Amino acid sequence: MINFNIENLLKKQGKSKYWLCKNMNITSRNLNRIIQGSTSSISFKYIEDMCKYLDCEIGDLMYVKNDALKK
Repeated sequence: MINFNIENLLKKQGKSKYWLCKNMNITSRNLNRIIQGSTSSISFKYIEDMCKYLDCEIGDLMYVKNDALKK
């Protein structure tokens, strides 16, 4: 599962989710879905904008959490 580190990056920079939504022109509902991992896709434009506004690389923005299937 891919997880996003958006809230931690915002906190480090002293910025809010509201600030990010306004700059990216995204609704808070959609941003929260991305943060919570409840979306099945995300556009490259959003990833690019997040990296730009959060001044980070893609690896800082997201990470893969391996939830091994239990047998």
